[in-house]
Amino acid sequence: MMKAWFKSGSPWIWMTAGAVSLNLILVVGLLLLIAVRGLGHFWPADIIEYRYQDRDGPESAIIGEAVATSLLPAAQARAAGHELLDNGEYLVQHLVKTGNRDILGSDFRWIQQQYIHGQSTPDDLIMVERREWGNFYGRLLAVKEDGAVIAQGEQAWQVAQQKLATVLNQHDEIDSLQDHEVGAINYELERLRLKQRGLELKNAWNEAAKQEFAAQKQTYEKQYQVIQQQIGKLSKESKRYSLVVAEAGNKEITLPLNRVVKLTRPNTMSVLDKCIEYVGNFATFVSDEPREANTEGGIFPAIFGTVLMVMLMAVVVTPFGVIAAVYLREYAKQGFITRVIRIAVNNLAGVPSIVYGVFGLGFFVYIIGGNIDRLFFPEAAPAPVFGTPGLLWASLTLALMTLPVVIVATEEGLSRIPKSIREGSLALGATKAETLWRTVLPMASPAIMTGLILAVARAAGEVAPLMLVGVVKLAPTLPLDGNFPYLHLDRKFMHLGFHIYDVGFQSPNVEAARPLVYATSLLLVMVIIGLNMFAISIRNNLREKYRALEN
Repeated sequence: MMKAWFKSGSPWIWMTAGAVSLNLILVVGLLLLIAVRGLGHFWPADIIEYRYQDRDGPESAIIGEAVATSLLPAAQARAAGHELLDNGEYLVQHLVKTGNRDILGSDFRWIQQQYIHGQSTPDDLIMVERREWGNFYGRLLAVKEDGAVIAQGEQAWQVAQQKLATVLNQHDEIDSLQDHEVGAINYELERLRLKQRGLELKNAWNEAAKQEFAAQKQTYEKQYQVIQQQIGKLSKESKRYSLVVAEAGNKEITLPLNRVVKLTRPNTMSVLDKCIEYVGNFATFVSDEPREANTEGGIFPAIFGTVLMVMLMAVVVTPFGVIAAVYLREYAKQGFITRVIRIAVNNLAGVPSIVYGVFGLGFFVYIIGGNIDRLFFPEAAPAPVFGTPGLLWASLTLALMTLPVVIVATEEGLSRIPKSIREGSLALGATKAETLWRTVLPMASPAIMTGLILAVARAAGEVAPLMLVGVVKLAPTLPLDGNFPYLHLDRKFMHLGFHIYDVGFQSPNVEAARPLVYATSLLLVMVIIGLNMFAISIRNNLREKYRALEN
C-alpha cells in the first residue's frame, strides 16, 4: 500500500505543497514583524514619570517613554554585578526613552523594576520634538516673547501651540526661499562661471564679455540680497519666541521655538487623537527630509531616489534586452557561437552584484564619464561632472546587472509563439521586420514585462553596487528640480537600501535607529511591491489582449 502510494507521486506533491506553504508563512511572518516593529514607532506613546532609587543613590524622577522590557536570568544578572533584592529567577529591566540628550548625554536608559518605587502618567508632561538633540521630555512652565514671559501655566500650552504654528510657517518660507530662489541663483551663477571659464579656454574672454558677465552677475547679486533680506527678516521673527521647560530634575531650561518641530501632550490624548497623530507622524516620515544623522525626520529623498533610479534602469534595460533576445532567437544562426552566448548570458545572472559595481565605477565613471568631461565639460576641470559617481551611472550599472534576466525572459516568450503565425504573416506579404514589429513582439510583450518585473525586483533592493556608483548618505538636492535641464543625471542620490544600511550599522544612536530600520525596510518592500504591481497590471492587460492570437 505504502509502496503504491509513493509510486503515485502523491508524497512529492504534498511535500511541495508543504514547502510552498512554509515559505509563504515565513514571508508573511517576516513582513508582519517588520510592520509591527516599524509602524509601532509612530504611535504617540504615553510619557511615564518613574520614582526611581537604586542602591547607591537618593530617589529621583525619570521621565520618558517605555520602549521595551527585558528578563535577565538571575545567574547572568549576578555575573554582571546586579543585586537581586527579591531573589527571583529573573531581573526585570525596562528600556526608557528619556530624550534630553543635551542634558543626559543619551536618549535611552535601562532601569530595573526592583528599584522603581512608583510610576504615573501626569497630564502636564510634554514631548518636544526638536531639530537637534532629539526629543525633550518634561513640563512646560512658560512662553516667552523677546525674553519676556507672555503666558504661564495652562495658558502657556495654548499660546505655545499658536506661536509654534507661526514659527513653523516662517521656517517653511525660509526653506522654500533657500531651496528654490537661492538655489536657482546659485545654479545660474555656477553656469555663468563655467561659461566664463569656457571663454577663457577659447581665448575669447574680452572686454565686451567681461562687461556682459559683470552686468549679469550684478543682477543675480541684487536678487540674492533681496532674498537674503527676506530670509533674515523671517529668521529674526522666528527667534522671538522661546519655551521655558523643566526636565525630570526640575531644572529650568529655555528652548528656542525656532528649533522645535512638534509639541504634544500624549497623556491627554484620546484614542482618536492618537490615531490622527499616528497618521500625521507616518505622513511626515514619508514626506520629510532626514535629520540628526538620518535617525530623525523623514526619508522622502531616499524614496524619490529609489523610484527614479529604477525607472531609468527600466528605460535602459528593456530595449537592449529585447533587441538582444530578438537577435539571438530570430536572426542569429543557431550554432556553437549562439549556444556559447546563451551560456554566457545565463552565467552573467549569477555574477555577484558588487562585481558589477566595480565594473560600473571603472568603465562608466572613470572611462566614459572622464572622456565626456574632457570632450564636453573642459571648463569644469578639475571638478568632475560625469566623471564621478551619479544617478546615470548607477542606473546603467543596474541595467547591465539585470540585462540577462530580460534577455532570458524575452527569449522564452519568443520561443512560445507558434511558427505558423510568422509564416502566415510572411504569406500575406509582410517583411520579417514587419512581422516581428507588428505580430511577434506584441504577442511576446507579456514575457517582456515578466522579465522587467524580475529586473525591477532585483534592482530596487540592491545596495552593494550603488555604494560605488552614486548613492550617498545624504544628498543636498534631489536629482529632479526646476533648474534646466531639470533631470540632473550627474547628481548623487539617496536610496532606501543604503539608508537602511546607514541607519542600522553606521548610526551613532543605535536604539533610536532600530525602529527606523524596520520602518524603512517596510517602505522599501512597499515600493518594490508597488512597482511590480504596476508592471503586472500592464502585463495582464497585454496577456488578455493577445490571448486570442495565442489560441
